Amino acid sequence: MGERIRKLKKIRIHHEGTNTLVYSLVIILCIGYVLWEACCTKWPAGIFLAITLTAWAIVLNFYRCPIRYFNGDTTRAVVAPADGKVVVIEEVEENTYFHEKRLMVSIFMSLFNVHANWFPVDGKVKFVDHKDGNFHKAWLPKASEENERADVMIETPEGHQVLCRQIAGAMARRIVTYAKPDEECFIDEHLGFIKLGSRVDVFLPLGSEVCVKMGQSTTGDQTVIAYLPKT
Repeated sequence: MGERIRKLKKIRIHHEGTNTLVYSLVIILCIGYVLWEACCTKWPAGIFLAITLTAWAIVLNFYRCPIRYFNGDTTRAVVAPADGKVVVIEEVEENTYFHEKRLMVSIFMSLFNVHANWFPVDGKVKFVDHKDGNFHKAWLPKASEENERADVMIETPEGHQVLCRQIAGAMARRIVTYAKPDEECFIDEHLGFIKLGSRVDVFLPLGSEVCVKMGQSTTGDQTVIAYLPKT
């Protein structure tokens, strides 16, 4: 019982969802009350509350903000920036910043995943760049280049440059990025938040040792997705 209580204390609701959850619950309960009082039979109110409260519980799960700490050695480690599933592991030509080939690992977040994002590496934020774009389904390859996105470039203590890209999806309409240029950043800290289904790409130097496989589930700030090359 004590262990279960400690785990519950490590889970909280992300501040990005507080207003949404409170206002929507009040509206749902008010409409349910009106239906309950206005209808001769109570089943319309019961059906309405069952459906809307189920949807509200899904959104509540989406806005969970678990408190996590990475227990391993962070030297050269790249941890998953998000909960989700690995949908891309491939070498790509990154022509926006690097103008060379990079190893890209992409994690897709469904509606049922926590949508808080963590810094994948320790280091210093070089710049943050937000680009407007389309809202294709996040798992499509073109989403990385054509969708609305926010790019965060991080330089590690060893001199490696790692690009973390938050990508909006077909349902996502807001990307929140907490990273600030010239600030130090660390694994365990939140990089940002993406509302509704979306994706995060991590661009790594060639020669990085990938530790995940296609289709593997990841836990943000816990799953090691790669190790950077030795310098």
